[in-house]
Amino acid sequence: MSESLSVVVPVHNEAPHLRETIDALVEAVGQSGFVTELVLVDDGSTDASAEVARKALAGRLPLTVVAQPNRGRFEARRAGLEAARGDYVLLLDSRVRIDRTALAFVGPRLEAGEQVWTSHVHVVDGGSPFGIFWRLLAELAWSEYFDDPTTTSFGAAEFDRFPKGTTCFLAPRALLAAATDAFRTAYANARAANDDTPLLRWIAERTPIHVSPWYSSAYTPRTDVRPFVRHAYHRGIVFLDGHGRPNSRFFPVVAGFYPLSAVWALRAMRHASLVPTTLVGVGAAAAAFAVWRRRTLREAASLAIATPVYALAHGAGMWRGLAMLLAGRLRGL
Repeated sequence: MSESLSVVVPVHNEAPHLRETIDALVEAVGQSGFVTELVLVDDGSTDASAEVARKALAGRLPLTVVAQPNRGRFEARRAGLEAARGDYVLLLDSRVRIDRTALAFVGPRLEAGEQVWTSHVHVVDGGSPFGIFWRLLAELAWSEYFDDPTTTSFGAAEFDRFPKGTTCFLAPRALLAAATDAFRTAYANARAANDDTPLLRWIAERTPIHVSPWYSSAYTPRTDVRPFVRHAYHRGIVFLDGHGRPNSRFFPVVAGFYPLSAVWALRAMRHASLVPTTLVGVGAAAAAFAVWRRRTLREAASLAIATPVYALAHGAGMWRGLAMLLAGRLRGL
């Protein structure tokens, strides 16, 4: 294989995860025929992430480090794309370890014309209720795929039926650059943008996106309470940006959330007992759903614990997102 590959890794204070991510990448490159470079974008880290990456890489791949103030993952990736020189680009997050045979699997398929690949992600839950929650969130949301994973592809019409993301995403550099140029967010601050769903939908409208259990990676989620809450809150903000659009199957959820949650909040102000009652009910419903889907009792218990916490933080994030959206529009008047 003569194709060249640029691996773009945006980093913001992820030093503890970089060695495993880089070791896995080097092994996967070694199994493939790609001529590979690593482009690491240090997005305003304060934990010496770039230096950790240099030491972990130890000259095993050509390395370019791009340093910038903290502008968020999307702008970090844009900077990485501008520095990349490969025919293809692999967007790889610092908490993601690509499988050792993933690039070897996908290489011949690129030559056959299957140009765009999103990774089958294994969430490493660590036995934590919050880690198990992140794993089940993906597996249950896209059960049509995860119940019987196989190599397949999807376009714009099937977009919301399949798991997808940019944490381990491979595509021609020119296509990714065009998608990045076409990207628009409802927010003035790109750090709050949903930087994968709109971009991937744009690509799916033009060419199939492929997914396979043999092009896979492992992701380490945030499993401590505070990082879990912060991440859930951020996901609420980006959820509005990504799915507050009529072409998303989750648009009715977004549209219904605000009036329903506003009514709930007004009632909760008058009846304080409504808050714990609702949280218990949300946890019980999540656990019952897990049992109905034939999940283990441990998984059901994890959903009962984590879902109410996630729901509160995610909902608060959606309201924060709406405030940001309205503020941006008012500034534009």
